[in-house]
Amino acid sequence: MPYQLINYLSCMKTFLLVFLFATFTSQSWAQVKVVFTVISMPAIPASSPKSLFLAGNFNDWKPADNKWILPCGNVERYTITQYLSPGDYEFKVTRGSWTMVECGLQGAFFENRRLHIKNDTSVNITIAEWKDNYPLGVKKHTASKQVHVIDTKFLIPQLGRQRKIWIYLPKDYKASHKKYPVIYMHDGQNLFDEAAGNSGEWGIDEFLDKIKPRKEQAIVVGIDHGGQYRLTEYNPYDSEYGKGVGEGYAKFLVKTLKPYIDAHYHTRKNAKNTTVAGSSMGGLISMYAALTYPKTFGNAGVFSPSFWIAPDIYTYAKQKALKKSRFYFVCGDQESAKEIEDVNKMVAILAEKGLPKKNIPSTVIKDGRHNEQQWRADFPDFYKWLTIGK
Repeated sequence: MPYQLINYLSCMKTFLLVFLFATFTSQSWAQVKVVFTVISMPAIPASSPKSLFLAGNFNDWKPADNKWILPCGNVERYTITQYLSPGDYEFKVTRGSWTMVECGLQGAFFENRRLHIKNDTSVNITIAEWKDNYPLGVKKHTASKQVHVIDTKFLIPQLGRQRKIWIYLPKDYKASHKKYPVIYMHDGQNLFDEAAGNSGEWGIDEFLDKIKPRKEQAIVVGIDHGGQYRLTEYNPYDSEYGKGVGEGYAKFLVKTLKPYIDAHYHTRKNAKNTTVAGSSMGGLISMYAALTYPKTFGNAGVFSPSFWIAPDIYTYAKQKALKKSRFYFVCGDQESAKEIEDVNKMVAILAEKGLPKKNIPSTVIKDGRHNEQQWRADFPDFYKWLTIGK
C-alpha cells in the first residue's frame, strides 16, 4: 500500500477518534446529574402496583414510562438517577396511570412540580395523597344549572363499553326554540365540574353562562374518558400502551352519539356548525376525527395534541382531501420539548393542502403548561375563533 495512502488513512483515523471524543465529551458536559427521591408518601393499596413513575415534559408526560420508573420497595428505594440538559422541567409522580397520580391533601388539585436545573442536583419529593385514594363524592360541585348528565352508562357499541355523557344547554335554550351549533369534547370529567375532574376543570359552563343570548351560543357535549382505556381509546394507532381503538371511538361520535344528540336536542346538524375538541390525547383524537369525517366535523379544537404517540397522523393528514375544514391549534411554550415542533409540522401539512391561514391558526401561549389551567384560559379565544368564522 502506498505510503501516502497509509498516512492519509492514519490521519483520518486520528481525526475520527478526536471527533468522536469531542462529541461524547460535549454531550456529557451538556447533561447534569439529577437524583429524584421520594422521601414520604401515603400508603399504596395492597392490590395496586407498587412501582412509581415520573411523568413530565422530559418524557412527553408518559405516565408509565419504564425509563422513568422508581422500582418497588420501601421508601428508601424509591430513587432514580437521570441525566438531563440544564433547563426548566415539570413533572408529577404516578403509579403507572393518570388515574393513580399524586394530588393534594383530601384530593385537592395539585400543580405540576417545577424544576430549574443548572448543575447536578438532588430532588426530594413528598407526596401528599394519591388521586385514587380520595373519595370523589366529597369534592365541591361547580357545574352550573345549564349542565346536565344525559346518561351515566351511555353505550359505545363500537367498543362494547359504557360512558358518562354530559351536556351544556344555553340559558335561553327552552325559551328560544332556536337551533344551536354543537361542540363535542373529550375528557368530560374535566369540562364542567370540579368534583368530577382529576386535574382541575375547564370552566366551560361558567364561560358560556356569561355569553348574552343575542350572541352566538352553543351546546357542548362532554364524553368522559375511559380511565385505563384513555391512552388507547383516544389513539387510532397501536402504541407501547396497547392496541389503539380510536377509530372505533371516532365512529361512535359520528354514528351513535351525534345522531342521538340531533334527535333529542335543537341542533344545527351540518358540518359547519359541528365541532370536535379536546386536549393532549383528546387533541389527537379530535384531529383524527376531523380528518376522517370532514363532512361531520367542520371544525376541530386541537389543544396541546399528543402527536408524539401517533406519528402516523402526519401521513394520514397528507392523504386526506380537505377543502372547508377548520383547525384551531394551541399549545404552551413550557410543555414538552417537541410540542411546538409537532404542532407546526401539522400546520405546515394543512397549509400545503391549500387551507387558508385563517382556517389553521396556531397559538403558542407564553409560559403555557400542559394542564387544564392553560386550556381553560385559552378556551374563550378558541370559542371566539369558532363563532366569528361562521
